[in-house]
Amino acid sequence: MKPDPLTTLTAPTSRPGLASRLLPALATLAGLCLLMPPALADSGSAMPRQILPAYQQECAACHLAYPPGMLPAPSWNRIMGGLERHYGTDASLDEASVRQIGAWLQTHAGSYKRVTSTPPPQDRITRSPWFERKHRELDPTIWKQAAVKSAANCMACHSGAEKGRFDDDELRFPAGLDARYRRNWEQD
Repeated sequence: MKPDPLTTLTAPTSRPGLASRLLPALATLAGLCLLMPPALADSGSAMPRQILPAYQQECAACHLAYPPGMLPAPSWNRIMGGLERHYGTDASLDEASVRQIGAWLQTHAGSYKRVTSTPPPQDRITRSPWFERKHRELDPTIWKQAAVKSAANCMACHSGAEKGRFDDDELRFPAGLDARYRRNWEQD
């Protein structure tokens, strides 16, 4: 008589103790996975788990609090050193805040494949090679549309931008944007 395949698959292993040896290893592996930061399609643009409250308060008051990993440390150093002329605006802060935010930005500055050690022109995220490569298929006039306003307005298209998520799966077509630009969303 042939053994029933279902019984064979569900029958206890002939090696007693194998399950008891594997379970602790699997539990440890699962625990380590929970401690790891989320893996994102864009290789590390997520905000650090602990966002400095001063950074959120001061920077997000005027624009998106960009993930520090989007620029190299030298760029953040220059930006924090020139807040009185921050892209045409006086964004001056007290010395203690500049030191605190600057140190946090340095700690979390980009150091992975997307961000090279060579800062982008004018320390602008939107002028970096990776940004230009990711947005190369967009019609340049899209940045001037009222629904978008500028290339620096990540939130117009990236629904997860405030959390540091820029995955293509979270793109949205900006409300009020002329439908002729929709083809760029449909091609991705």
